[in-house]
Amino acid sequence: MKLDNNGKILVCGSIAYDTIMVFNGQFKGHILPDKVHMLNVAFRVPEMRQEFGGCAGNICYNLSLLGIKGLPVATVGEDFWSYKNWLGRNNIPDENILEIKEKYTAQAHIITDMDDNQITGFHPGAMDQSHEVIIKADNDVVMGVISPDGHEGMKRHTKQMAELGIPILFDPGQEVSSLKGDELMWLLEHSRWMVLNDYEWQLFSEKTHMSIEVATEMLDVLIITKGGEGSVIHTKENIFNIPKVPTEDPVDPTGCGDAYRAGIIYGLMHGHDWPTTGRIASLMATYKISHRGAQNHHFTMDQFRDHFARQFMVTLG
Repeated sequence: MKLDNNGKILVCGSIAYDTIMVFNGQFKGHILPDKVHMLNVAFRVPEMRQEFGGCAGNICYNLSLLGIKGLPVATVGEDFWSYKNWLGRNNIPDENILEIKEKYTAQAHIITDMDDNQITGFHPGAMDQSHEVIIKADNDVVMGVISPDGHEGMKRHTKQMAELGIPILFDPGQEVSSLKGDELMWLLEHSRWMVLNDYEWQLFSEKTHMSIEVATEMLDVLIITKGGEGSVIHTKENIFNIPKVPTEDPVDPTGCGDAYRAGIIYGLMHGHDWPTTGRIASLMATYKISHRGAQNHHFTMDQFRDHFARQFMVTLG
């Protein structure tokens, strides 16, 4: 399926400030398996920074690098002003972002260890009122993304886009753990594509009693990412194993999944086959992991095409 590559992408999900702390060790050396029932662990983190994040913000930032107009659909708090300025500097529209008075913008506090494992505390803040944003008809919108957000918002926006005939990429992310099985099923039934990591897929499968074979019958494609092992794309006819793109300097995995998803959207909009689309997504994740924070990597499309050709020995049209 090829979408209009001049169209807009509605990306429903969180806009968040990420406070990222790096622990110069391994969590597994400090969390004792026989003591998890009385866990009380402190990690000394000599490095800390605040970054712009949230799934909707991250995906739209990566889409902007790829020359695609992504519109975040989100609710934010009164502390949104610095993020608003950042979006403006990156030509990301904020017309579908609603500010909620007397609320904080969502906040993620993330500790990352040297094995790229993460422990995250997330305060949803204004995100829990995301259902207050109403999606309106727009002939230029060619796809919608449902990424982690307030649960009522995820359901309402799915319903609104389905009624408007907007095809949906379902990206449940960490919300798989808190959504009920029937809620996940309903969201899946209204979607055309789904992307999640292998841990999230296992939870999804357990909650919905669904196999990969059944999911691929309901969807155009099911994509399961596997971190350093690459990703697997399941269609009705084929299974494609997508390799990771190696980097000599992996710095920070925060936001890699969102960069990957932007690559999938790019492939869909330009009519690439799934092996090519998966490799575009894999290269996007590598650009991200080589930089700290979710929105600090940069490239031109000429640089991206050149890197793709050198990595895969194929010219990207």
